[in-house]
Amino acid sequence: MKPGYSLMRHYLQFKDFRAEEYAYLFERARVIKQRFKNYEKYQPLTDRTLAMIFEKASTRTRVSFEAGMYQMGGSVVHLTTGDSQLGRSEPIEDSARVISRMVDLVMIRTFEQSKIERFAAHSRVPVINGLTNEFHPCQILADLLTYLEHRAPVNASGYDLNCLEGKVVAWVGDGNNMANTWLQAAEILGFTVHVSTPSGYEVDPAVAGVRDTGCYKVFKNPLDACRGAHLVTTDVWTSMGYEAENAERLKAFADWCVDAEMMAVAQPDALFMHCLPAHRGEEVTAEVIDGPQSVVWDEAENRMHVQKALMEYLLLGRIG
Repeated sequence: MKPGYSLMRHYLQFKDFRAEEYAYLFERARVIKQRFKNYEKYQPLTDRTLAMIFEKASTRTRVSFEAGMYQMGGSVVHLTTGDSQLGRSEPIEDSARVISRMVDLVMIRTFEQSKIERFAAHSRVPVINGLTNEFHPCQILADLLTYLEHRAPVNASGYDLNCLEGKVVAWVGDGNNMANTWLQAAEILGFTVHVSTPSGYEVDPAVAGVRDTGCYKVFKNPLDACRGAHLVTTDVWTSMGYEAENAERLKAFADWCVDAEMMAVAQPDALFMHCLPAHRGEEVTAEVIDGPQSVVWDEAENRMHVQKALMEYLLLGRIG
């Protein structure tokens, strides 16, 4: 057993880790990213294999996990619904038992959260949620790392997570997996989420799995949600799996486009984030996403760096 290694852990939703674990992860991500930028070879996962299972299409998730695993010295097996039996002719439980005997780590991007939970319950290796209908923890990891890079002081032990306390994140749009995960992050790390969604698309705190209703506030008017915010963020109006609702959603969400007026009522130095892909003129204007307050490209890159830290932690435990 390697130093720092503990019992096997899965990462299925943001609340699976404690605040002090996130402090460690963000510091590791900072160090790993710095090594990457300095062209320093760092391969602690040599001879380790990551299986990536995709039931939902992906660009950033696939590239970030695959490139990250190769950079860390490991290898990758890529599976899609076309070449795997996940939940079709073979029970999920059996797929988990087989796949986890052949690899060291599994990342799954699928529909229902229950699928990944069933897989993890029968896996012999750590399982990571690459996205489900209910949660997207790796994206919020990247978003928070990006915020810390731009706004947090670095002390002897890394980023000062105390800087998150009292901050306001404005979520404008659909009460989806991203919104659910932001609520979990707020509950754990001590900031507040201002949520504004159209009627019928609200966040369900029971699905989000938060106990502290004080970690978020609901606003009917998205402009009010953005007032005083330190970070304004949104997502596409129609997530994968909801394409049949697209025309209806375009009408319902018409007033929830993040624009210059919303950014103007936020803090003067507020950041704008979007997990991408983005539809300019729908959930955000081109002026905002391509403007000086937007950090979406740093945010996209940081998926890779923070996931490298996550994989290192799940396989090797704490380093040093």
